Amino acid sequence: MPSAPDGLDGVAAGSGPDGEPVYETAGADQGEPAASARRILLTPASQIKMKPVAWTWTDRIPSGALTVIPGREGIGKSLTLAWLTAQITRGVLPGRHYGTPRPVIYAATEDSWSHTIGPRLFAAGADLDLVYRVDVQHDGGFDALTLPRDCLALGREITRLGVALLAADPLLSLIHSSIDTHRDRDLRTALEPLVNMADRTGCAVVGLAHFNKSASADALNLITGSRVFSAVARAVIAIARDDEAGDGSCVMSQAKNNLGRLDLPSLRYVVESVEIPTDEGPAYVGKLTVTGESDRSVSDILGDGAAGGDREDRPERDECAAWLADYLIAQGGEAAREDVLKAARAAGFAEATLKRARTRARVTTTRAGFPSRSIWQLNPGDGPSPTLPVSSQSAQSAHLTKAEPTGLTEPTGALTGRTGHVPSPR
Repeated sequence: MPSAPDGLDGVAAGSGPDGEPVYETAGADQGEPAASARRILLTPASQIKMKPVAWTWTDRIPSGALTVIPGREGIGKSLTLAWLTAQITRGVLPGRHYGTPRPVIYAATEDSWSHTIGPRLFAAGADLDLVYRVDVQHDGGFDALTLPRDCLALGREITRLGVALLAADPLLSLIHSSIDTHRDRDLRTALEPLVNMADRTGCAVVGLAHFNKSASADALNLITGSRVFSAVARAVIAIARDDEAGDGSCVMSQAKNNLGRLDLPSLRYVVESVEIPTDEGPAYVGKLTVTGESDRSVSDILGDGAAGGDREDRPERDECAAWLADYLIAQGGEAAREDVLKAARAAGFAEATLKRARTRARVTTTRAGFPSRSIWQLNPGDGPSPTLPVSSQSAQSAHLTKAEPTGLTEPTGALTGRTGHVPSPR
């Protein structure tokens, strides 16, 4: 056998987990029976091939890693997963699979496939031929997918089909009932094999999680169960309903991103009820639509809740909302974000107050120009805000009668967090 490189005593012992050469240290197995021997294998860092990070969703969801999406009940977490599935199976999600539809394995236990999951996927526009429900055949019957015991078999199926996404709704339901998910060491026995499987296959694993009932502006601290959920995940995308928006919209923000940027723009989405056809008549399900970027992040929203609803600051926020509406009207209905911030500071308003006031004044954001800039616009679709003074409402209404419809002018730019024109996620 060849000798180890300088500085390592021992001989070559074959290949390691990634096929790189490893070396057995001198004296391994001494005093142990051959059948139960454990060996220390050392791999020189120079022999490990370096690779760039691949992104299933550009800058937000890394391939070959675990991403967790936490939030409270009833804000569209499952619809977010259905939306992601649809984007991937149609090949329109900005990332490594853009232009190439790829299969998705969808592991869900809390909802009916016939009544809920299937209709949601259909409404989201998913290619249902590329979405696979996963069951495990066991002792003549069927069982749910369970971690960690089914990881190896699952990895083989992912490789065979070229699966791009394993969607877990929720992630907690996949973990074997004997594992205490509140104990760090126990939970790692389930999640680490899952992460290793994702790394081997290059498949993105995205699991939903719930927030606990604590009050905190840090989404990572609110995930129910052990802190290991957020520690093992390479990315966390938190979501929350923005009660200040007045339209029931929600916000998704990057709360953790070990492999990429954390300063990504937050995205705003709405959930609407849509009708879909079935063999037994129409059915009604929720559908998620991303409407653009949000200047309020999930951290801002959670912080408002942790501070008791921001009651003391509401008069100042309402005053700022009225000022903002008047300012934008004076600018012809829209202005660049940096110009608004500069004018707000001159008027004595803090940036945090301005962000809360933006939703109260029903101001939307788009991106325009090259290089791309964030543009704040009065929203013509909602009418005047009930919180604005009468003078501001009248002026706003006059402006809205001649304003052009707004929307997500560069939706995929918002989705990627990058500037410039990119294809729209239909």
